Amino acid sequence: MIIKNMFEVPAQPVVMEGASNVTVRVLIGPQDKAPTFAMRLFEVAAAGHTPFHAHDFEHEVIVLEGDVALVTDDGETPLKPNDVVLTASNEQHQFKNRSDTNPARFICLVPIEFQK
Repeated sequence: MIIKNMFEVPAQPVVMEGASNVTVRVLIGPQDKAPTFAMRLFEVAAAGHTPFHAHDFEHEVIVLEGDVALVTDDGETPLKPNDVVLTASNEQHQFKNRSDTNPARFICLVPIEFQK
């Protein structure tokens, strides 16, 4: 069994075209020999966002903190703490921090192969 404090895991900048002011902490991943899933904590600074993108696997998100918008081909959906999201394979999506002053945080679970 592995137990960690998520804020003791180092944050790394998200280096993807279209990302702005986003860091990620790989909380559980290949470094822990997790066989199936990786758990990541994304921190989006005020007015920041992930890229608008899609990939060939589903992923799940739990909003922890902040005023978040989920952007899809259908527009924007506001999210609040404790909301959960299932993003299907190949579904375009983006997470935006709608606040100009406060950070947003969410947990994202992906297949371990994606995190390797």
